[in-house]
Amino acid sequence: MPRSARLLPVPAAVLLAAAFLPACDALLGQEVARLPINALSAPGKDQPQEVTVALKKGETVAVWSEMDMRYKGEQRLEFQLTVLQNGQPFQQLAFDPRDKNLSLKEIKADNNGDVSWSFTGKNTELTIPADGRYTFRGRLLAAPAHGPDIRKAELVLRR
Repeated sequence: MPRSARLLPVPAAVLLAAAFLPACDALLGQEVARLPINALSAPGKDQPQEVTVALKKGETVAVWSEMDMRYKGEQRLEFQLTVLQNGQPFQQLAFDPRDKNLSLKEIKADNNGDVSWSFTGKNTELTIPADGRYTFRGRLLAAPAHGPDIRKAELVLRR
C-alpha cells in the first residue's frame, strides 16, 4: 500500500477526532441550555418550555434551532421566545426557524410542495446587559396550525 494511503490505527484516529471536538465549541459556542419544545402551541393548547441559566454581563447568547419537520405548501412557522432577567421582562424575540444565518446538517426534500426538512440553524443573538439569572420561555406557532408535522423543534442557547 502506498504511504499516502496508509490508514491510522484506531486509537490514533480516536485521539485525532477528540482533538477536534473543542474546536466545535470554539466555532459554534458552548451549549448552555436547551428548550425541547417539540410541539405546536395553539389557542387553548399552549406548549411553552422554559429554562433558567446564570449569565454574565457582556456575554453573547446565540439562539439556534434544531428542526425536523414535514409540511405541505406554504407554511408559516414562528418561535416566540420571552426572556426574563431576574424574573422581570427583558426581551421578546420572534423568528421563523427557517430564517437562519448559519446552517448545519441540513437536509431538505421538496416533492411538489410536500416538504421534508431537518437542520440545525443559528437564528439570532442577544447580548446580556448585567449579571443575573435569565429565564428563556419559548413556544412554536404555525399557520395553519394543523399543517406541519413537527418531529423535532428545539431551541439551543450557546455562548
